[in-house]
Amino acid sequence: MPLTILVVDDDLGTRLAIVDYLEASGYSVVAAENGVEGLKLVEKCQPHLIVTDVTMPQMDGFELIRQVRLRPALRLLPVVFLTARVETQERIRGYQLGCDVYLAKPFELQELGVIVRNLLERLQMIELEWRSRSVSSPTLTPEVSQDDAVMDVAITFTPREKEVLHLLASGLSNIQIGDRLHLSPRTVEKHVSSLLNKTDTSNRSELLRFAVDHHLV
Repeated sequence: MPLTILVVDDDLGTRLAIVDYLEASGYSVVAAENGVEGLKLVEKCQPHLIVTDVTMPQMDGFELIRQVRLRPALRLLPVVFLTARVETQERIRGYQLGCDVYLAKPFELQELGVIVRNLLERLQMIELEWRSRSVSSPTLTPEVSQDDAVMDVAITFTPREKEVLHLLASGLSNIQIGDRLHLSPRTVEKHVSSLLNKTDTSNRSELLRFAVDHHLV
């Protein structure tokens, strides 16, 4: 059964071109012209990946992904942002919301196809790993229970880092976490960097996978 991709773009030509290319590549594709329609299709079709424009009427791509990330089951859903706006702050905002890749318009469909394939392959590897772990739990020495092993991981975090981790898992951006904890965005970023270093992960998605694997969230 082909994997499902949601394409959200208010430009009809761009939307049709992406849909045709991805369908020709073997994917099942559903499409929407704005974030409101896109969010409905997320609920209805449960896509494996989202390709969305940023600037759209009714609901833009930022708000669409913010609402998607509020759903625990969709925290790791791969997201590709398409945009003609390439300002650094715009890209930062997208990454804070959980975007995996930014692709500036105009772009080559072949490049988009490679990005989509790589993200979906990574997602499938993660799912296979989770399934294998659910069938056979990790081997622990007789003297160490699984709860003890989890505590060993959790105890390496400071109380503030634990708070930041839980808010990240809730889908909040660094700015939103700062507002919640009364911290500056720069301070939040330092805590996130520390979490990444301690867990030997390189981005938010890997950090959340680590947290899920070790039952920290």
